[in-house]
Amino acid sequence: MFHKILVALDDSDSSQQVFAEAVALAKATNASLMLLRVLSPFEGDYPGSVYPAIDGIYPGLHHETVQIYMNQWHRFEQEALEALRSLSCKAIEAGVPAEFTQNLGDPGRIICEIAHTWNADLIMVGRRGRAGLSEFFLGSVSNYVLHHAPCSVLTIQGLTQATRSDKPLQPDVAIAR
Repeated sequence: MFHKILVALDDSDSSQQVFAEAVALAKATNASLMLLRVLSPFEGDYPGSVYPAIDGIYPGLHHETVQIYMNQWHRFEQEALEALRSLSCKAIEAGVPAEFTQNLGDPGRIICEIAHTWNADLIMVGRRGRAGLSEFFLGSVSNYVLHHAPCSVLTIQGLTQATRSDKPLQPDVAIAR
């Protein structure tokens, strides 16, 4: 069965569901968890970019702007790391061995790389249900992982526009081998 489960998390509401499912599966199979957060500029809480600087014009203002951005970035990074630490403690309290890591980059690629280097048996990732132009421009992390993962992938369907309205949440689960 599964011994090492990589759990890809972000700042979405569906990540709580992915985490809960991962802990339940890890308990049932006596597996350990690796909680992963990939910081990406496409996340909602990612600090905005600084304006492009023009050499020689207001260098002091440019320095202050860069410093503000760096402070925002550091705060963002620390909050995400603390969230991972908290989830790791919850898993351990539930009797599931857990560790965590945080990386910067393209989420799909990083998830697959970590799964490979950590020798994961399973990757659990949420799916937001993007389609059409949204998926075209923003991409689909779960789709990338399904096609490039070195192991099995379990996708947990998050809340879609249709499920947010009046229907109770019924997670759709897909496993790819």
